[in-house]
Amino acid sequence: MRRTNQEKYLLIALLVAVAAYATEHHILAAGRAVTLIAAFAFVATIILASTRVAHHAEVLAVKVGDPYGTMILTLSAVLVEVVVLGIMMQAAISPTLVRDTIYAAVMLDINGIIGLAALMGGLLHGEQPYNDDSSRTYGVMILTAMGISMIVPEFVPRESWKLYSAFTIGAMVALYTLFLRLQVGRHSYFFSYAYPRADQRGPLEKHPEADEPALPSILIILAGVVIIGGLAEVMAATLNTGLEGSGAPPALMAVIVAAISAAPEILTAMRAALANRMQSVVNIAMGASLSTVILTVPVMEAIALYTGQPFVMAMTPVQSVMTVITLVVAAINLNDGMTNAIEGMTHFILFATFVMLTVIGL
Repeated sequence: MRRTNQEKYLLIALLVAVAAYATEHHILAAGRAVTLIAAFAFVATIILASTRVAHHAEVLAVKVGDPYGTMILTLSAVLVEVVVLGIMMQAAISPTLVRDTIYAAVMLDINGIIGLAALMGGLLHGEQPYNDDSSRTYGVMILTAMGISMIVPEFVPRESWKLYSAFTIGAMVALYTLFLRLQVGRHSYFFSYAYPRADQRGPLEKHPEADEPALPSILIILAGVVIIGGLAEVMAATLNTGLEGSGAPPALMAVIVAAISAAPEILTAMRAALANRMQSVVNIAMGASLSTVILTVPVMEAIALYTGQPFVMAMTPVQSVMTVITLVVAAINLNDGMTNAIEGMTHFILFATFVMLTVIGL
């Protein structure tokens, strides 16, 4: 009974998924208003389910400690994102959905999470310390990965897209393989910070389930991903029908996918910032951005090669400018081992700019 009560969000998501499959045709035929209400109800349900996936990822993270813990957290979020994105690509043939989703995820993770966390944590604690080796490593990896996969493709001739896609897959795999060796090997100290004894209890150490076997958490994560995948299929169909001809911003679908995967990360990062543990915030936000680019790109490029249908991966001029500004501001703000409310505000303003550009269709 205790386990059932703890997993009530996943059980609700399962019931909603069953009901959605049983009534999908009726919902789609009920008109735009009903379809959109149902679609956003499915989005909310997926977010609830993803919080449970993130919770059990946190339980596993506590067991293994940093930097492995942060890696589990970010990989679980990217897994949810890839599943939702892959299913939505089948329902909506949008050649820019992958590009827009990755771009939105980076804006949400770096500007949204770091901005809000540093702003709130700075107002509460003043300056908050972290290991600046981690931010520099993440930053240069994100810039390299996005440059190779989302800026350079603008200049690749269409007849060479298969060759460049294959190269991109190899480059991303090589980058991430080396990064993992660095993160869990001799340079693992880049991604950790020795907090004073008074701060040793962190936000990831508050799960009483952490003393239980790891197998239940692993099984629940897998079950949660399956449930989320089922809900995503119905959500994609209802969103496509509801938004068709509505004049909604073209990138709205991408923002929704990015928000689904980022929602649990935001909650975890806020708890870390309020507990004066900025290293966890940096690892979560920058690690999630890197994982989104470096793992999503090769999976989607492989799908493109398999189907013979290329995706549009080259960012628009506005997206390129916002990405460069974001990474330059992050390089400056996250270069001294301390964050404050002013630095958080600069990122949060960039996030607000991203939201405004999305609303006006850019």
